[in-house]
Amino acid sequence: MRNSPDGVLYESIQAKNKEALETLYDRYEKILFSFLYKMTQDYDLAEEALQEVFLKIWRGTGEYDESKGKFTSWLFTMARNSAIDIIRKKKVKPSVPIDDINYMVSDDQSVEEKAEWHEEKVRVQEAVSKLSDEQRGMIQLMYFKGYTQQKISEDYNIPLGTVKSRIRLALKNLKKSLVFEHERRG
Repeated sequence: MRNSPDGVLYESIQAKNKEALETLYDRYEKILFSFLYKMTQDYDLAEEALQEVFLKIWRGTGEYDESKGKFTSWLFTMARNSAIDIIRKKKVKPSVPIDDINYMVSDDQSVEEKAEWHEEKVRVQEAVSKLSDEQRGMIQLMYFKGYTQQKISEDYNIPLGTVKSRIRLALKNLKKSLVFEHERRG
């Protein structure tokens, strides 16, 4: 029995559960495509390698062993290997030397951290997008543009108390949304 949510999905995929494959694809396709495109600098090659990864998972030709490491490390290694295989098969010159490609994923921790950071970024962006326009605007000004509450108040001619209330409510709603999403994912 698998322990991680990804391990559970993988196990369901091995039992030919198409919804599990779709869920896994939705979870990782953007970060994997970005990684593959960075390796190949070619949209078509990156897309082909991405499809190859999920075909291997579906067919069971890429086997994940939870005792040997984290799922994301295995997934990125499989993506790298698929890209290298396609590059060699098509006899195209990679934009990044293959030795450098190997280095890009040789440090499991950095690959793992990149994948987790990307997932967290997507969750935060989704949560921010669910805020009201006023709350989203306050969060963007304060946390993404570096405005102080006083500057927002002055620049937008809004009472300081209103700015503080909107930010407090926005943060409360963000926290609720992120906690709910975290609990839903397990």
